[in-house]
Amino acid sequence: MAWAMVFPGQGSQSLGMLDDALPHPVVAATLAQASEILATDVPALMREGPIEQLNRTEWTQPILLAASVALYRLWRAEGGAEPDYMAGHSLGEYSALVCAGALDYVEALALVRERGRLMQSAVPAGVGLMAAILGLEDTKVVEVCRAASGPSGVVEAVNFNAPGQVVIAGHRAAVELAMHACKEAGAKRALELAVSVPAHSSLMQPAAERLAIPLAACHLQRPRITVLHNVDAAPADDVADLQHRLLRQLHQPVQWVATGEALRAREVTQVLECGPGKVLVGLMKRIAGLQALPMDGASARAEAHAALSA
Repeated sequence: MAWAMVFPGQGSQSLGMLDDALPHPVVAATLAQASEILATDVPALMREGPIEQLNRTEWTQPILLAASVALYRLWRAEGGAEPDYMAGHSLGEYSALVCAGALDYVEALALVRERGRLMQSAVPAGVGLMAAILGLEDTKVVEVCRAASGPSGVVEAVNFNAPGQVVIAGHRAAVELAMHACKEAGAKRALELAVSVPAHSSLMQPAAERLAIPLAACHLQRPRITVLHNVDAAPADDVADLQHRLLRQLHQPVQWVATGEALRAREVTQVLECGPGKVLVGLMKRIAGLQALPMDGASARAEAHAALSA
């Protein structure tokens, strides 16, 4: 049986995340490194907030990366095996690359902090918006976004998360217009997301161009475990290709449905979500009949260990 580990992106953060794991030495050490690099008390921010800071992209990204890496290290310390494949949703792709040995953890913390800053500066807070569209065909969402883009700004389909679940992003007015149009077209719901920038839209192109410099300074190497990338649900050919995919990922859609289908095609039957919450568990269960379990919490990890041992 092949199995995969997936890592969540923005939207999975919450106050109190990883509370049960914080006392574990390997988790404490991992978060202490993050506190030093970010010059803030990371466990305190995770426990107490303020939530407004935790939800700002420049903070959300390194905090979530630290949480996911800490949870992976705890999994391994508790005797958990390495997966056959890895993938990460949006920011989670960086967590996957760290845990697969392609990117140094300390370098990754600084890199994703800069990634968040560049994203925030490309589209100031309040100017952009992301929203989830539920219950509408992908092609219809794309069509609506195309029609809604214009004088009000740009809006695009940016996350193909699961059948009937697409995230759109762009200028606030254009996204709001598209949300209304999607509902009129038959969408069950259109929900604003707690993300402060329109990630994976073409508005992030300037951020991608500027991210190329700090990314080039990182000591990337081929991952020890195969990582499927957001842009096309395939592994990178080499380090140069890996860099290119990370830059494209910033301003191109997350192909999460295709990622789940690619895992299934590689005979993966079990998926574990390594990070706070269980957002990806819900998505993976809806893609290609994959079984998925969370790892956030001692009882969840025990169940995951048992499932893989069965």
